[in-house]
Amino acid sequence: MDTILDPREQALLSITKAAGEKALALFNNPDTLNISMKGPQDWLTYADGAVEAFIRQELRALFPHDAILGEEEGGDTGEHLWIIDPIDGTANFARRDRFWCVSIGFAVKGVPMLGAIFAPALDEFYSARTGRGAMMNGQPIHVAHTASIDRCVVEIGWNIRLPNSAYLDLVNKAVHHGASVKRCASGALGMTQVAIGRTDCYAEAHINSWDVLAGLVIAQEAGARCNDFASGNWAQDGNPIFCAQPVLYDALKAVFAPVFDK
Repeated sequence: MDTILDPREQALLSITKAAGEKALALFNNPDTLNISMKGPQDWLTYADGAVEAFIRQELRALFPHDAILGEEEGGDTGEHLWIIDPIDGTANFARRDRFWCVSIGFAVKGVPMLGAIFAPALDEFYSARTGRGAMMNGQPIHVAHTASIDRCVVEIGWNIRLPNSAYLDLVNKAVHHGASVKRCASGALGMTQVAIGRTDCYAEAHINSWDVLAGLVIAQEAGARCNDFASGNWAQDGNPIFCAQPVLYDALKAVFAPVFDK
């Protein structure tokens, strides 16, 4: 496995860094972004396509036989699979909010193995390899160990695939049990916030693989527990995601049941 992962981990870190720098340059020049909408609250900018094209070009040059799946250009799955979100948090990016990132994950035979997330406007670079821990800016990170729900912070992701009433029901359940609820509009960074202990849980009733694969590896390597996201046709179709620090995992999952019963 090392012969597969070693060169890809090295490439992952360098490509994610370069892609983030490219994205930041575009972010700092908003007149070039050509902002449009794919649907309600579903933003698209020139940067999304340009950054994904750059990442694909770099990966294909190094690993021409690997499969690549990206948010903007789609793709196929394979034994060695890269999954790309060129700008996660595009709504934030378009509205001049710094809470966005480049997210790249790598899976072997359907098992998430590598993840890197770079939020250049925040100067935060997260990375992880299965079995080797998680880092932020080169320093080890770990989840929180908040002991009770009435002291915890929960992030609940929203998407247009489910009725608003279903989202509001999750928020209501969390607040009813005493949790503080937030939403920052980036699933990838939502997972990093659990990993670094700023929040206790990230939950979303449906999320795409490019929004969460890298964050899944990072959060788990930082000590978080997650539901079985990588099941079924997860890469193409997505799944629910439920990720929490271990002390409150069972209690919080019970609050949201049966949405996250996997």
